[in-house]
Amino acid sequence: MKDINKRGMDTKIIHAGQHIDPTTGAVATPIYQTSTFAFRDADHGAACFGGEPGYKYTRLGNPTTEALEDNIAALEGGCGGLGAASGMAAVNMVYLTYLGMGTHIVATESLYGPSRMILENEYPRFGVESSFVDSTNPENVAAAMKENTKLVYIETPANPTLSMTDVEACAKIAHDGGALLVVDNTFASPYLQNPLLQGADIVLHSMTKFINGHTDVVAGMVVAKDPDVLARLRTVHYNIGGTMDPHQAWLVLRGVKSLGLRMDRAQENAMKLATFLENHEKIEWIRYPGLESHPQYELGKRQMRGPGAVFSFGVKGGLEAGKTLINNVEVPALAVSLGGIESLIEHPASMTHASIPLEERLKAEITDDLVRIAVGCETYEDIEKDMARVLEMI
Repeated sequence: MKDINKRGMDTKIIHAGQHIDPTTGAVATPIYQTSTFAFRDADHGAACFGGEPGYKYTRLGNPTTEALEDNIAALEGGCGGLGAASGMAAVNMVYLTYLGMGTHIVATESLYGPSRMILENEYPRFGVESSFVDSTNPENVAAAMKENTKLVYIETPANPTLSMTDVEACAKIAHDGGALLVVDNTFASPYLQNPLLQGADIVLHSMTKFINGHTDVVAGMVVAKDPDVLARLRTVHYNIGGTMDPHQAWLVLRGVKSLGLRMDRAQENAMKLATFLENHEKIEWIRYPGLESHPQYELGKRQMRGPGAVFSFGVKGGLEAGKTLINNVEVPALAVSLGGIESLIEHPASMTHASIPLEERLKAEITDDLVRIAVGCETYEDIEKDMARVLEMI
């Protein structure tokens, strides 16, 4: 489709990166399930390895994977994307590209557990220093900057606290300090938020979540705004080898086509459920960007097109009451992850963020009573009745 970047978001979701197969007329992108590609002759092979466009080896590029990369890049407003084997492969692609001996990174303190854990436990071996701050206040980010800061890495909305960070403000701070701004956009998806258009340099996703949306694929994506940044990331990515399998890419291509439909329905359900819980006598607190009680409610309205479908809350009675709830609900599955078409509920302090030391976890407001729910696309009345039933047990 011509001029895809001038089309509406839902049109881009369905058509960006997709092309009618010239050989068969197939509408769906074929799965090029091959490890290697034949050259016309020796000169053609040499030209491809010398930089001429062409496929060589699936670790170094594949038509199915490329279609997905082009799709997500168009949705994010970037110059190109790099498909990764998992969300953490995407995270480490960025870390390994820009962090090395004597470098420093400033990051949101309530990052996804493994994204933070690997900075604390593994990268110090290579001489990398990390500072974790409450990035909801950009002044904290500015205060943590050093002469050797290479990356400012934020997650907004953050996992699992749903705190939000001002992308534009952090972009200015990073750039003034000679660093790049990286945004984990997993919780919002490109349907609700486009950090590259707000000043970020790199956006990454766990496509396991909303982009795929069916709880059947693990995958990641990195999108860059500048071609030079993309080229540098690509070199590291291809050499490290955390690239995406073509069948994996095809499954995500299938899933992303319904992103807008799923997100609209899940977000509608989440707004209703969050409102119900906020007014329930058994709920101690709730954190959802769609509620005016959220500390960054106005920021969310400014930099997002909707509040999303994930929120956290605390049940009166603390940890034990929370365990009673998650052990007895029937509609949401008790499982980590989020963004699937079904509702999922979990306890971050003992599951996704258990690797973070207690003192640091509490500093990041990941308390023992925090329950995270990712609301899906079920009939809303069934979700509310299920939650109401279990809350009566507490």
